[in-house]
Amino acid sequence: MNAAPRRVVTGHDAAGVSIVLSDGAPPVVRTAPDGALFYEIWNTGAAPAPIAPDEPEPTERSLTVPPDPCGTKIRINVFPPGLISPTHRTQSVDYGIVLQGEVVLVLDGSETVLHAGDVVVQRGTDHRWENRSNGWATMAFILVDGFFTGGLRSLLPPDVLDGLMTDPLSHH
Repeated sequence: MNAAPRRVVTGHDAAGVSIVLSDGAPPVVRTAPDGALFYEIWNTGAAPAPIAPDEPEPTERSLTVPPDPCGTKIRINVFPPGLISPTHRTQSVDYGIVLQGEVVLVLDGSETVLHAGDVVVQRGTDHRWENRSNGWATMAFILVDGFFTGGLRSLLPPDVLDGLMTDPLSHH
């Protein structure tokens, strides 16, 4: 398995001088039932994001997939060999960057093999991730709160909002 990512968080001292507030492994890592690791790096709860001299650790709360309303999230996911995530959809725009290994993005009627360096712009589609290789795969995800427009909502099932993924530790 891969080592935990290093997270460096900057801020300001009492005189307004730029400093490093923390440097090390993310304080929150969770394991999903399918074996995927979720390293919670940072999140914001508003846009524009308020920037204070320092602030409480934003990742020390329950794990949810989508960010807060008007918020953002960044996490690193590590997928073990053979992983098949649950099929899910969120009301967010997610930038997924393959850092290591190979993953398969599976959509309703297609699939795309992704390698290190590839970037996926996930726009509220029903999807799942598969690691069909014998090695571990690592992806960075940057999630931005979003909403389905009326035009898209008219194309989706009427109960689409009831089926959105929120908690990956209990979603089946």
